Amino acid sequence: MKASHVSVPAWVTIGVVPVVNIAMALFLSGLIILLIGENPIDAVQLIFIGAFGYDEAIGYTLYYTTNFIFTGLAVAIAFHAMLFNIGGEGQAYIGGLGIGLAILAFDHTLPFWLMLPIMLSAGALFGAAWAFIPAWAQAYRGSHIVITTIMFNFIASALMVYLLVNVLVEPGNMSPETREFLPSGHLPFMHEVFAWFGIAITKSPLNISIFWALICCVLLWFYIWRTRWGYALRTVGHSERAAVYAGIRPQRVIVITMCISGALAGFVGINELAGVQHRLLLNFTAGYGFTGIAVSLMGRNHPLGIVLASLLFGILYQGGAELAFEMPKISREMVVTIQGLVILFSGALAYMSEPWVARAYTFVALGLTQQRAGEA
Repeated sequence: MKASHVSVPAWVTIGVVPVVNIAMALFLSGLIILLIGENPIDAVQLIFIGAFGYDEAIGYTLYYTTNFIFTGLAVAIAFHAMLFNIGGEGQAYIGGLGIGLAILAFDHTLPFWLMLPIMLSAGALFGAAWAFIPAWAQAYRGSHIVITTIMFNFIASALMVYLLVNVLVEPGNMSPETREFLPSGHLPFMHEVFAWFGIAITKSPLNISIFWALICCVLLWFYIWRTRWGYALRTVGHSERAAVYAGIRPQRVIVITMCISGALAGFVGINELAGVQHRLLLNFTAGYGFTGIAVSLMGRNHPLGIVLASLLFGILYQGGAELAFEMPKISREMVVTIQGLVILFSGALAYMSEPWVARAYTFVALGLTQQRAGEA
């Protein structure tokens, strides 16, 4: 049997290659830690203890994971249509604006069970609206989606500064933020949910928005791989000419896909504003939209992979804070460097290791096949 006749299964590309990329990033990070005089093994142990060593740490890890799931899904659905959405940060920002406006308008009069669908709808609507203009420009005017979405990130930031400084700021407050939301606009924390069942856990930012993130994963999987709209989306991504030949309108698919992407990014505000901050404030997105790009690439644009990649970045964020606290020689900037290396190998160099991993699999598969043939 020739090497060219051995097909590489999907689990090698989807499962093994990302693990190899992460291993290379951690190996290089370990060398850097070793050069500054610390033990890399101890550093890894501190990261995992900081991420999972106690219930508060687990809460923070899953809180970060929730945001990464939303932004990772936003990038993934666009990528299936060969659209590189760099605007998750701005879409999350404007989605949060919609959520904040909805809560400020109705938290005096409506109970939580009515506020929840309004918050979700507002976040999705505002996020989708912010993605609509770049999508329309790409579909009908040929503007490049990467350029327009990057530009809209800056516009969103400037718009939020203006609104929070001049329009929405709480009277008498020196900080650019709104008044605190009333309890009907708060998502329950997970320590409160556990308390309903008589289980005491330490307080953390983790709230019930993590369930909505997981529901979005299932819904997105169903949409992409189990509906005719998802089939049209993937067809456009593979070949616009083939899509036109099949009777699909690529312009319509591009606009719908980007609006769904923006809506998913807008749900970051559910976790951050309704779940944790309980007020509308500046810079609550904290770079989650950009990290979502690496999360999506690492997860191979599949919801399950995105959940695992989001968890990894949640570990790096929370465990990295513990590492910087416990090892004085490792500053916060060094932790950001480690995170950047993981993003580099998982994002920009995502497919660097794929050829030689495929060759290694082929070599092993051929060896096992020849061994079985000899035994027979």
